[in-house]
Amino acid sequence: MPNDGAARHPMLERLDAFIGEWSIEASFDPDVTGRAVFEWVLGGLFLMERSEAPDVPGAPDGIAIIGLDRDGEAYTQHYFDSRGVARVYAMTFRDGVWALLRDAPDFTPLDFWQRFTGEFSADGGTIDGRWETSQDGSTWERDFDLTYRKVT
Repeated sequence: MPNDGAARHPMLERLDAFIGEWSIEASFDPDVTGRAVFEWVLGGLFLMERSEAPDVPGAPDGIAIIGLDRDGEAYTQHYFDSRGVARVYAMTFRDGVWALLRDAPDFTPLDFWQRFTGEFSADGGTIDGRWETSQDGSTWERDFDLTYRKVT
């Protein structure tokens, strides 16, 4: 990823594990299937995820942009989808565990808390994850499972 000769921060290098196309499956009734593509943008300084479920009426298409947070110790994910939803998540990725947390108002009021935890398989070809929600920030309930399988 060219970025005008500047060395990439080591925290960005970790995100190379996401690069490529993934099939996705969400546990709804019925299950939702789709795809996600992760790619470097803007000289390799940001990771973009594009997701879609074209065969499922009403399932939103989404774009997420991931970059370093202010102190360079974690990440921030900006998420937008075809429903008009816009959210900001605090993100970590270490030891094969991808975590997202929304626990503060951002573009919209915080009507509920949200978090995602996804674990990479040993070979990096699968991410088994789950979204959870909370009404009070302390009691969490499973919203749905989300599995990514690397295609390319």
